[in-house]
Amino acid sequence: MFLFTIEGGDGSGKGLATRIVSDILEKEFSFTSVEITGEPRRDHDLGRLAINAVKKKKMTPNQEAGLFAADRLDHSHGWILPRLLQGRAVVSERNIHSSLVYQGIVGGLGIHRVAQINSAALVPDLCIWVDCDPEIAMRRINSETLRGVSEKEEYFETTELQEKIREGYRDLLNGKEEMPTPFDLGAVIGPILNEGSENDLRRKLTDSIRLFLHSRPTPINVSKEEVDKRQIRTMIQLSKGQSTLSGLGIDPTKDREGWLDGRTPWNVLKTAQADHKKVIDTASDSELLWFPKNILNHSMSSICGTLSMVNTADISEIRAAMGPARVVSGRHTRRIVKFLHEKLDWVTQHKSLTSRDATRSQLRDEIFPFGRLSLALWPLKREISRWISANSDTHLRFCMAQLINSGENGAPIRETMERLAVLGSGSPGRGPPSNEKDLSDWWIGK
Repeated sequence: MFLFTIEGGDGSGKGLATRIVSDILEKEFSFTSVEITGEPRRDHDLGRLAINAVKKKKMTPNQEAGLFAADRLDHSHGWILPRLLQGRAVVSERNIHSSLVYQGIVGGLGIHRVAQINSAALVPDLCIWVDCDPEIAMRRINSETLRGVSEKEEYFETTELQEKIREGYRDLLNGKEEMPTPFDLGAVIGPILNEGSENDLRRKLTDSIRLFLHSRPTPINVSKEEVDKRQIRTMIQLSKGQSTLSGLGIDPTKDREGWLDGRTPWNVLKTAQADHKKVIDTASDSELLWFPKNILNHSMSSICGTLSMVNTADISEIRAAMGPARVVSGRHTRRIVKFLHEKLDWVTQHKSLTSRDATRSQLRDEIFPFGRLSLALWPLKREISRWISANSDTHLRFCMAQLINSGENGAPIRETMERLAVLGSGSPGRGPPSNEKDLSDWWIGK
């Protein structure tokens, strides 16, 4: 879902940083997978053409830039974009900022000209700038190990040029040079100095990745909503293939078509809110510090919705099933699951047969409708919460019609209907709503 790029001069440690960033994303976040790539592509004809142009130095700067751009455009839309749509993270060693610096600044072509040539390429969501002293970089470049692995001889291998490259990155990524459109949409972190130990670099990169992803950024190149709908479709297909063994304390998989269990959506939500309010009203001051205040907030909706997609799961499996759009940190997931089990009694738990440590959780049958409803209402959860706060004396069954009639919620209403097309209406024999009137009728069970 996000494109991360690692930038910096030759010998700055981009390869190591790429591997570390990939490892952090794999261990701490809920991407369907993490893919490593790089530019120019040595294993592709277009990438090799660009590399050979630099080696032979027989082309004009415009021609060289055109070859790098052609490789990047093909890479962007033929390889990276399909993976982003699948909810994956892509970590690329070098991308557009390399061209802006090497060809635009150092090569003299101008960053706006380079940006124009590359304007159809994807925009990195986060550029991580790794920096080091050029003399250290040259020692790395000239070391036998680095030369043997990466064939650095086709690049700029003098300290003077490395100084120019470093200055180019400073000017571009520190804001002295205005970042050209559309690449000004992405975030930049750095410089991250790489002159110490690998552990020191890992710590700095971990802090940077957490800072970026915990802010819940909006992806630049794909729709978060489309990614999440794909994740839900995948989970539905997986659940259809699940089989349940008897006698293990695990209830059979709930009927997916009739997930509303004969109830109306507004009634499902109201009942869940009433259960939650009882717990909140009797909680101590210390408990209120960590109890979720709203059942439609990000973490509650994500975890309850995810548990409705899996029959039984431990914490790591719950987080994997969330996907990147509904991700909740591991620590907070444990906290919410504990609340659902110990306080609300919405979740049952048992020990795994294969591990004494991994406790598995399952949503109770009577809460299953709310879990699925959490997924269906995900695009509207904020609007519904605001409506409830502002209309405490109005019956909840009027909520959907008023949100629709306000004329201010077109996109989330459309996205909710698209989700119901994936999840089903929740009532056997009834199709998902296809227009706003249908959605209003579905809400009240008409």
